[in-house]
Amino acid sequence: MTTDSTVRIGIVGLGGIGNHHADRLAAYDAELAGGVDISGEARRKFGEKYSVPTYEDDEALYSVADAVLITTPNRFHEQYAVAALEAGCDVLLEKPLAHSLESAERIVEAAHAAEGFCMVGFNNRFAAPVEVIKQYQAEGRFGEFSHIEANYVRRRGIPGRGSWFTSTEVAGGGSLIDIGVHAIDLALYFLDFPTITEVSGTTRSQFGTREDYAYVEMWGDDIGPQGFDVDDSASAFLRTESGQTVSLDVAWATNRPTNDEFVLRGTEAGARLDRASHDLTIYEANGAGTDHLTDAEIQTQGGDTHKAELRYFIDHVAAGEPPERNTVEEGLAVQRVIDAIYRSSEQGEAVSLDDHHDAERDSRQTANTNI
Repeated sequence: MTTDSTVRIGIVGLGGIGNHHADRLAAYDAELAGGVDISGEARRKFGEKYSVPTYEDDEALYSVADAVLITTPNRFHEQYAVAALEAGCDVLLEKPLAHSLESAERIVEAAHAAEGFCMVGFNNRFAAPVEVIKQYQAEGRFGEFSHIEANYVRRRGIPGRGSWFTSTEVAGGGSLIDIGVHAIDLALYFLDFPTITEVSGTTRSQFGTREDYAYVEMWGDDIGPQGFDVDDSASAFLRTESGQTVSLDVAWATNRPTNDEFVLRGTEAGARLDRASHDLTIYEANGAGTDHLTDAEIQTQGGDTHKAELRYFIDHVAAGEPPERNTVEEGLAVQRVIDAIYRSSEQGEAVSLDDHHDAERDSRQTANTNI
């Protein structure tokens, strides 16, 4: 917890998303304390742009910051998050929690042992129509949600072939762990994070490895298909302990229209949310007067979801209170689903999360016995 009114924020990882967050800090009662990156050029540019000190050694940053934003490639999340938590800093860790389930679990263990907290960057939860859905849900307007269709599909949108995004070693996966993580998190958020019992999924790599990959624009430079060893699309079906289900469709590249829709089916009402446009429609049926259907289009004010997320994080750092949303435990629940989808795809059949957790527990107990 900070000892004065101004929260000192450091940023680890000074690329595009690090700059994105730094730009938004100016709107709040927060001070940019500095940045860390292994690249000397990234440090130089960041330092000149924001007039703050930059470091190659992350420990130097932790000593002058109350909290840090970690925006590095996935493989390095654990390294920096654990060190920051052990140094007494609160952490906002960009999604996903880690590049692997085992790494994510170690981050959670470190967060539980720390005085501070770790929050995970699922910014879509802070979108205005999502806030409306959650409020109507709390008021009982939807009844009980039974099924959610979660889509995050790009027609062409591989984030720079040849970059760390397309390397399993660094990213931990492709489209599923990059953008599918948002779709999974939002679906579980609408369902209040139920216990997932079974996952069936398939991942594909059909476009990223092609020499003739045709696209209009790309998130990064196209170095080519060499080294592309991740998925560029995924489909999955989740079952929960209470019988609720989720269907998931994710793609960096596919020959179909883009799709950012979430369709929520409730016992009293349903909803359609377009995550990209923020269009929200509520679907209801009523017998008043005569049986009829009602489609209510909900208009909300626009907003910067990263800015709202950052405001929430800074408020909790200043108050010394752990967040109630975007918790590290929820980040781990999402990571477990991602891991299960990859395992299901490899095995060619549905997998039980309960069985996997039991196997993990037995393995750890055996290891502890042998020490």
